[in-house]
Parts: sequence; C-alpha cells; structure tokens
Amino acid sequence: MALQASTRRALLLAPATAWFAAMLVLPLIFVFVFSFGERGPAGGYVPAFTLAQYANLPARFTAFQNTLVLAPLGTLAALLVAYPLAYYLAVKASPKWRTLLLVMVIVPFWTSILIRTYAWIFILGGQGVPMLLEYIGLESIRLINTPFAVLVGIVYGYLPLMVFPIYVSLEKLDKRLLEAAADLGSPPWRSFWQVTLPMSLPGVATGCMLVFILLMGEFLIPALLGGGKVFFIGNALVDLFLQSRNWAFGSAVAATLVILMLVIVSLYMKLMMRGQRQDPAQGMF
Repeated sequence: MALQASTRRALLLAPATAWFAAMLVLPLIFVFVFSFGERGPAGGYVPAFTLAQYANLPARFTAFQNTLVLAPLGTLAALLVAYPLAYYLAVKASPKWRTLLLVMVIVPFWTSILIRTYAWIFILGGQGVPMLLEYIGLESIRLINTPFAVLVGIVYGYLPLMVFPIYVSLEKLDKRLLEAAADLGSPPWRSFWQVTLPMSLPGVATGCMLVFILLMGEFLIPALLGGGKVFFIGNALVDLFLQSRNWAFGSAVAATLVILMLVIVSLYMKLMMRGQRQDPAQGMF
C-alpha cells in the first residue's frame, strides 16, 4: 500500500528532526533545568528547585550591559562598512575583477580567528597605531583593552558574514530600474534611496541577523582585545562553567541570554516583515 503524502513527508523529515532535537532542543532543556538547581560543594550541579540563580543575575549586570550595547553597535558598524563594499562589488566592479575581490573578502576566513585577533593586539597595542600617533604629537592614546578595540575586532572578524548576503541581494538588482530612474530625472541619491536600498533589505536583514546572533555569544574577541576589562556574556559563561564551576548560575545566565535573543530577534523579524509588506516602489521617482 502506497504511503500517504503526509506520512512520506514525516519519514523524510524524521532524521533532520531527530538531529535538531538532539543537538539543539535537548541541550536547551538541560540548561533550563540546571538553572533552577544549586552549585555543589565542589562545584558542578546539585538538583533543586530554586529561583536563587535568577535572583543573582544582577551580579553579571556588566556583562549583560556590554553585550546589549556592543553587540548592536558592532552589528551597525559592520553594516556601515560592509554595505559600500558589497555595493561596489555587485554594481560598480567589472566582472573580471569581481571574483578576485570576492576571494579577497573571504580569504581572512581561511585563517583562525584566534590568529587574526592576535594580529589586532599588535596593531592596536603600544607598538602599533599608538606609537605612530605619538610621532604626530598625539600621546597617551590607549586603544587596546578598550570597547573601541573590541568593536574593531568585531567588524574585522564578522565583515564577510555581512558582505555576502548584501552582495547577493544587490547582484539580483535589475539595472534597468536605475536606468529608468536616471531617464526620469531622478538624482543618484534618490535612486539609491528608493530603488537600491529597498531591494537590498533582505540581504541587510540576513547579514545583521547572522552577525548579531553570533555576537551575543562572542567571547574570544572581548577576551583578547578587551583584556579582561570588556566582558561579554560569553566571557561570563566561560568563567562560570570552566573556572568557578557554578553550573547552576551559568545555566541561569545562559537561559536569560537565550530568552533575550529570542525576544530581540522576534521583534527584529517583525519589523523587517512589516517593512517588506510595504511596496518598495511606493513614491518612487
């Protein structure tokens, strides 16, 4: 007897569903369960049901504050750098150079982010940019171990993740729309604002989502370029799970991070969907 379409679909989706449940849903369940427990005498986790770990969240307020401030700022900074680059690659660059330039954007991903971040320690350290600034009379300028250094590392490390979604959207742009706008007397800035930018919003949304979600759990860049002075939630989790071995409190911090991300991402997607429902060509030219 032939299987029904719904049964065949369920069987085909079963392996992926099982993998998703085992690798994502089940660990999250353990995290939420552990968040209501207590720290054992020698560390780890002791079963219990208490809200004491959540009541202690203000102890990590600085980590939450840094993450909720620098993650959006880093995403915005990456967008401001990536958009002109993606626009040039998709619209202005000649086809014979486009492939080479795209390879140059992706080449840093071939190297470990640890090595690339260590390179910025030298560039922003005392023997790097600050030493060059001293030659022109700007002394006592500290760049390393500051929020600025963390933002620089974020933009450099996550730039390709922002460039490529925007590039894909801009590459699909019908150039005839820009030609029509020019023929109708629209200045370049208006053509960009009313044609190019709305058409590239799906790529912008995807790039911002990729960068922001990863930044919310980032720990390597703040640890190296922040020098222990710019803590993200990821750094707090590393400390709680691996050093102080307070798994219950670490789980409460992780659960709170997951909830914050779900709320922020849901609001962001709602705003993007509302923007996409509007006619991009409304009021054009």
